[in-house]
Amino acid sequence: MSEPIRVLVTGAAGQIAYSLLYSIGNGSVFGKDQPIILVLLDITPMMGVLDGVLMELQDCALPLLKDVIATDKEDVAFKDLDVAILVGSMPRREGMERKDLLKANVKIFKSQGAALDKYAKKSVKVIVVGNPANTNCLTASKSAPSIPKENFSCLTRLDHNRAKAQIALKLGVTANDVKNVIIWGNHSSTQYPDVNHAKVKLQGKEVGVYEALKDDSWLKGEFVTQRGAAVIKARKLSSAMSAAKAICDHVRDIWFGTPEGEFVSMGVISDGNSYGVPDDLLYSFPVVIKNKTWKFVEGLPINDFSREKMDLTAKELTEEKESAFEFLSSA
Repeated sequence: MSEPIRVLVTGAAGQIAYSLLYSIGNGSVFGKDQPIILVLLDITPMMGVLDGVLMELQDCALPLLKDVIATDKEDVAFKDLDVAILVGSMPRREGMERKDLLKANVKIFKSQGAALDKYAKKSVKVIVVGNPANTNCLTASKSAPSIPKENFSCLTRLDHNRAKAQIALKLGVTANDVKNVIIWGNHSSTQYPDVNHAKVKLQGKEVGVYEALKDDSWLKGEFVTQRGAAVIKARKLSSAMSAAKAICDHVRDIWFGTPEGEFVSMGVISDGNSYGVPDDLLYSFPVVIKNKTWKFVEGLPINDFSREKMDLTAKELTEEKESAFEFLSSA
C-alpha cells in the first residue's frame, strides 16, 4: 500500500459532494491501492449536516479511507493537501446580478487561494467546480502565487460529457464510441462545444462526428443550448450526479493521464496557447495529460464559425476577470 494522499472537498455538505465522496472513497478516482485521508470543508451553519455525511462515510466501511476529517476551518482543511476539489461557492440567488455573484465568490476564492498558498503542498492539484468556475479558479490561483498556475484547473468536463452523450444518443451509439469533442472557453452560456475534430466509431470504423451527423441546424442550435437549465427545470435541483461523475473523470485524468489518441476539455491558464486566446485567462481548451501534467492539443484547424464563438467567450472571460480583479484588490 502506498502512503495516503490528502484530498479536500469543499462544499462537502452539498448536493454534488454527496454524489462525489463515495466515488473518491471507493478508489474509482485515485486507484484501488491508493489510501486516502479525506478532508471535508463547509461553512459553520452546515456542520450539523456535515456530521451526518461523515457518519455515512464511516458506515460505508471503505478500506481505502484512512481518515475522514470534517471542519469549518481553512487552516485545518488546507494543511498538506495533495488534491483540493473546490466545489463550494456562493450560489446564485433569485434576482442576483452576475456581478454580485462574482463579488461574493471573489471573497471566498481569494481566501481559499491564500490558504492553499500557506498550508497546502506546493505540488497540490486544485480543481475548481463552484461557479463562476473559470474566474473563481483564476482568483484562487492569483491568491496562491507560490503554487504553479498550471496546477489549477476548472471543470468543463460536465459540458464535455454532455456533448459526448448528446452525440451518442443522436447516432445510436454509446458515449464511449465518441471522442475528442471540445469545450472552448467559459463555463457559461457563451461556451462553445466544438465537434469539428470529434470522432465516432460507427460499424467498427472511426468517422468524423460532423460528417456522421449531417445536421448543421441541430449542431448550431439545440446541441449548444444549456442542458443545465433543462435539468433544473425537471428536477427542481441542479445537476449533482452528473457533475460528480465529471469531477471524477477530470481528476482521474489528471492523476493517471489521458488515453492515447484522445483529448479532454478542462479550464486551464491560457498562457502560450496557439489559438489566439489572450494570455492570463482561465479558459477551457482541449488538453492531453501525462505524468500529471497537461499540454494544449496544438494545431487543430479553426474555421470562421469556431473563431467567432471562441472570441466571444474569451471576451466574456476578460470582462469577468476585470470585474473580479477590481473586487480582488478591495476584498
